[in-house]
Amino acid sequence: MMWHHYYAMMGFPMGGLVLTLLVFLAAAGVVVYALRRPGSPDSGRDAAAILAERYARGEIDDEEYHRRLNRLRTS
Repeated sequence: MMWHHYYAMMGFPMGGLVLTLLVFLAAAGVVVYALRRPGSPDSGRDAAAILAERYARGEIDDEEYHRRLNRLRTS
């Protein structure tokens, strides 16, 4: 009788370890997915499009826009 209860309790810590490992791996997967998801800011946008947006918002003037655009095209 005593051995039966002993082995039943031995299975739980191992199951708890496996469950903890699975939860940890799932959490790590969620973090990696969140950092590398395709919809993150500036994904798929090229430098010329970003430059045009900055020009449209008035962050840079004509001279700077054309200078940077020429540099982008030559490099």
